[in-house]
This record gives sequence, C-alpha cells and structure tokens, in this order.
Amino acid sequence: MSTPPAGEAADALPDQLPDVAPRLRELRRGRRLTLEAAARRAGLSPAHLSRLETGRRQPSLPMLLGLARIYGTTISELLGETPPEREPIVRAGRAEPVEADGWTYHQAGGPGRAMQPLRLEVPYGAQGDLVRVHPGEEWLYVLDGRLRLSLGDALHLLGPGDSAHFDSLTPHRIAAAGPEGTELLFVHTLLQSPTADLCLGGPVHPA
Repeated sequence: MSTPPAGEAADALPDQLPDVAPRLRELRRGRRLTLEAAARRAGLSPAHLSRLETGRRQPSLPMLLGLARIYGTTISELLGETPPEREPIVRAGRAEPVEADGWTYHQAGGPGRAMQPLRLEVPYGAQGDLVRVHPGEEWLYVLDGRLRLSLGDALHLLGPGDSAHFDSLTPHRIAAAGPEGTELLFVHTLLQSPTADLCLGGPVHPA
C-alpha cells in the first residue's frame, strides 16, 4: 500500500465547508497550470488534486492554504466569499507604529491582503543575528543608511536606492551596516499575515 504525499494526510474540514471544487479547477486553469504542475507545487498527487477538483474529496485547511498561495489568491476567495470593499488610500499617521526588539514598523498598506508593505526603522545592532526562514517573498528598498543583508551564505551591503527581491525560504538576516541605522521600504507576500507574524522574533508593542 503506497503512502500518500505529505499534504494528503489531513483530509477534511467540517461538513459545512462550501463546495470549493469548481473554484479550484477554475483558478488552476486561469493560471494556465496543468493538473500535474499544480499538484507538484502543492505537494499532492495529481489523482488527489483531481478528486479535490471534482468534489470527491474535501481539502484540509493546509491544502487550501497551499493552493491559495500557488494560485495567488486567498482562502476567502477559494471559499467564494465576497470580500468587503477596502479603502485603497493609507493616510500618514493613520496607524500607530509598532516596535519589536528594536525595530520600528510603520504600516504602509491595508490589512488582510496577500501583500504587506511596511516602512522599517532598523537601529544598529538590533536583531542582527536573527535568521528568518518562512514562506513567501520579500522585497526591500533602502531609503536611508546602509543595510547588511545575508541570503544563505552570501552577504550583501546595500545603500540608499538599492533594493533586493528574494524567496523568504532562503535563510536571511537583515541588519543596519552602520551606527546611523537604516530605514527601508519592505514588502512581504505571506498570505494573511498580521504585522506580529512577520518573523519578528519577539512580542510586538506600539511604539
């Protein structure tokens, strides 16, 4: 008897879960992915993904999270929920800055989206040894000061106007390279991630 891929062990959500089968198939085809390619990215077998798309099996929550990320959408959209209308403008000073282990985070986007932009103030010596590894992608742009960015075994020094775009599963460290500290724009694509979940390494407190 063969062992199913890792993503197939936990099989069902509660019975009241809406029928997501047609939506799964529609999203996969809309992204021009074959059944085999989508299944491989999700850690499923093509046969299992086919059963999910035809409604013969119900997906687990981890499966939905993985498929939502692959298809560039949210759990709410997979379930057919209509999201509330969101304010596209973020006014200066609308949200209080958040401080965590020496870093200061200024929210620069709306909550509950697949992409989370922030403005970061990074003092010299704060969190410089903290290695982060997590799903998603990151993009950063140095506004002021110098930044030391470690990606795997590679070390990069960035100045104002420099940027970096990388897979967050690559072990990475971010630190100010000089005593003046650094300020940067930062965009993170982890789905539905509140500020407190951005691998900060400690509790979050209003600054």
